[in-house]
Amino acid sequence: MKTMKPQENSMVYIQSYKYNGSLHRTWSKGFVLKSNDHETIVITYKTWVIESDGRRWFTREPAICFFYDDRWYNIISMIRKSGIYYYCNIATPSLYDGEAIKNIDLDLDIKVYPDQRFEVLDEDEFETHKLNMKYDDDIIRIAQEATQELSEIIKRGEYPFKHEVILDLFDEYLGKSNAKTQ
Repeated sequence: MKTMKPQENSMVYIQSYKYNGSLHRTWSKGFVLKSNDHETIVITYKTWVIESDGRRWFTREPAICFFYDDRWYNIISMIRKSGIYYYCNIATPSLYDGEAIKNIDLDLDIKVYPDQRFEVLDEDEFETHKLNMKYDDDIIRIAQEATQELSEIIKRGEYPFKHEVILDLFDEYLGKSNAKTQ
């Protein structure tokens, strides 16, 4: 059965949940740049983000988000004045249900710096939540394997961890968004 995908050049809502079903974070809108069998690429720029504690903040920098329906992570590349940073969330494969792109955040994250150095974050949060939220053994194993797999992809500098890929995608977005305003 083919999974539902958001339509290219449309706006989409993004929702991230925690394993216990609580809402973790939402993005009010994202522009669907590409949507195919392999990935959904969404640009968030000047978008409201709402945290689970009610805090709201507005994104001031463009971010190119890669969502996969067959991988246990998603990748957010952020274009900053100091370079391109990547924030990788270990999470369930993303799904689109006609309302939003959704996934379950599994706490572990990887931050990649412009020079391609990286660090695994939130291992303590993962340890706490795997007990408190009762992660089953399969989820624990899959989250750890996804962290290892993603670390290897980063070390090898594979797609999408190439700055020229990110800049090309952002240029494509600018071309499409400028065409809409004319």
